[in-house]
Amino acid sequence: MKPYAAAAASAGWPWREGNRFRLLEDSDRIFRRMLEAIASARESVLLEMYLVESGTVARRFIDALAACAQRGVRVHVLFDGFGSLGLRTADRRRLAASGAHLIFFNPLSWRKRLQNFLRDHRKLLVIDGVLAFVGGVGLADEFIDGKRGRRAWRDLMLEISGPVVGDWQIVFARNWNRSGGSPEMPVAVPEPSEEPQSAAGALGRLALSEAGHRSILANDVVRRIDGARGRAWIMSAYFVPSRRFRKALRRAARRGVDVRLLVPGPKTDHPWVRHAARRFYGKLLRNGVRIFEYQPRVLHGKMALCDEWVSLGSSNLDRWSFRWNLEANQEIESAAFAAEVAAIFTADCADSQQLSRRQWRRRAALDRLRESIAGALDRILDRWRRPRGH
Repeated sequence: MKPYAAAAASAGWPWREGNRFRLLEDSDRIFRRMLEAIASARESVLLEMYLVESGTVARRFIDALAACAQRGVRVHVLFDGFGSLGLRTADRRRLAASGAHLIFFNPLSWRKRLQNFLRDHRKLLVIDGVLAFVGGVGLADEFIDGKRGRRAWRDLMLEISGPVVGDWQIVFARNWNRSGGSPEMPVAVPEPSEEPQSAAGALGRLALSEAGHRSILANDVVRRIDGARGRAWIMSAYFVPSRRFRKALRRAARRGVDVRLLVPGPKTDHPWVRHAARRFYGKLLRNGVRIFEYQPRVLHGKMALCDEWVSLGSSNLDRWSFRWNLEANQEIESAAFAAEVAAIFTADCADSQQLSRRQWRRRAALDRLRESIAGALDRILDRWRRPRGH
């Protein structure tokens, strides 16, 4: 990795002007735009994904990536070694045989013991160094409507153009190299531009979280919650927050900020994570935090909105991800974009059940028992590893 890239990674990424951000919230539209971008690639395609499972979605992407590689485009694909266990051997071979370069982050091995928990949870696509997609989707059929009325998981993705795309390319190159990418298949890293950036467009910068280290991403969100004047809204699929996050949310609510949590309802792929999170709801509700449980389908989106600042990407802002996962969010400072995000968040709250203090006190004894058991398991896991710098 080049010196300027190393410095950016350790000190935090710079704010860059002149970016364009397009919020994609419908799964069909998300995948259509990503596949169109891959089909239009002329020089390079960089794809980094956590969840990859053989099926309709994975087949579409493998077809598109293989077609790119066969017409001479440099295709680099980085899948997480655990999240891609559902990708069949035949699909892996077909992608590799096309000329695409495919490697896996931290493949499972009994010799690694607890290091097997270290996962690459990022979701990133970079096309020709000029267009990027960042968010929460995976290459799995859960994200599209299926048989027997199964509804696609609710998720969000950003389409990005502008100077900040070069930073995303650097992030991919760094993770590619540390995952075993060989010198024979290097990822091109852009040199920093000396041209002045355009003031048109929105301010944006990267926020990363590296497992086991102090998380710039987490620190930015807490700092924004502490500084919020009007609103602090969090959407998270698996929100088991640290004590620091809970305190920040309670402080903001007590000083009159509109604090909202949009979290999964009964439809979730990890019910015990939901129960572990729910044990914190009583104290949050008593301090004025508004909690909405999403009802129509599985909620998988990850987003934070504080006044006119937005952070959107792969992070659920939970303790597990900050200790064990590589996460990546796009931060945006823009009144217009914040208004767009707020409208989507408000619409999702309308499709949710808002919890009340009275309702919470009257919840079933079985729910309380589940919360206690899940909380005990969460505390055990919490002791396994304390990240350096926290």
